[in-house]
Amino acid sequence: MNIVMRAKAAIAALESSMQADAQRATTALGRKPGLAVVVVGADPASAIYVRRKQKRAEALGVNAQTVALPATVTQGELLETVQNLNADTKVDGIIVQLPLPAQIDNDAVINTIADDKDVDGFTLRTTGRLWTLPKGSREEVGPCTPLGIMALLDFYQLDVAGKHAVIIGRSNIVGKPMAAMLMNRGATVTIAHSQTQHLHELLRSADIIVAATGRMHMVTAADVKPGAIVIDVGMNRYVDEGGKKHLTGDVDYDAVAPIAGAITPVPGGVGPMTVNMLMKQTIARALAKTQA
Repeated sequence: MNIVMRAKAAIAALESSMQADAQRATTALGRKPGLAVVVVGADPASAIYVRRKQKRAEALGVNAQTVALPATVTQGELLETVQNLNADTKVDGIIVQLPLPAQIDNDAVINTIADDKDVDGFTLRTTGRLWTLPKGSREEVGPCTPLGIMALLDFYQLDVAGKHAVIIGRSNIVGKPMAAMLMNRGATVTIAHSQTQHLHELLRSADIIVAATGRMHMVTAADVKPGAIVIDVGMNRYVDEGGKKHLTGDVDYDAVAPIAGAITPVPGGVGPMTVNMLMKQTIARALAKTQA
C-alpha cells in the first residue's frame, strides 16, 4: 500500500508534547525557551524562512528573536554577536541563517556557537557526536532536516533496519548526517553524488531513496523499485507555460508515487519537519537547564 508521508499529521502528533515541554520550561525558568536567529543582509529567501520560524515559534511557546546585521558586517563583528548570544542566559538555541556574505568565513562563525546552543546541528562538535553515538541510539543530535526525516519515518512506522538506503547528495546539511542517522538505525547506506557511476542502476537496488540534489525531477519512475521508500528533500521553483509558479521536488512525484511503498510530497513533506525539529531542539535545550 502506498503511504504519502505528509508532515501535517506527524507535526500534529508532536505538537502537544512540544507545547507541553515548552510550558514546563517556561514555568521552571520563568521565561519561554529562547531562540536567536542571526540574519546577515537582506536575502529574500532567508527572510521567508525566518518569518516561518518566527510564526512556528509563537505557536509552540518559544520566544524567537531575530538579530539582523547589515551585509557589510565584518567577521569580527559577527563573531562577537554570536559570542554575546552564547553568554545570554535567556537564549537556549542559536542559528546563523545561511548564506553569509563573501567576506565571512562560514565555518568559523558556525563553530563559534556554544555546544549547548547548537540547535541547527552544524558545528564540528555536534557532527562528531552524531558519528560516535552508540549503535541504535535515538538521541536527537544533528541537523534538523535529517532529524525531521527520521521523525517522519518513525511516525509512519517505517523501519529502516536491514534496508539498503541510497542518498543522492553528500552535503553536510543533509547527505552526510542522513547517512549517519540511517546507519545508526541499522540501514546499509550508499551515498551517491555527481561523480557516481551507474547511478540509475544503483537507485533501482535501493529500498530507501533520499534525494537531496536540487535537480528537479531527477529521480524518475525508472529509478525506483516497487515498494521503495522515497524521501524527497528537493525544493525547486519553476514557472509553467501559463506563467504560474510551482514548487516541486527532486523526484517526479506523479510518476513515482504509484510505484513507491511510501513517498514524501513537495510541498508538505520534509520541509515543514525541518522547522519543527529546530523548535523541538530549542525546547529540549531549555528543558535541560531545568534539570542541571
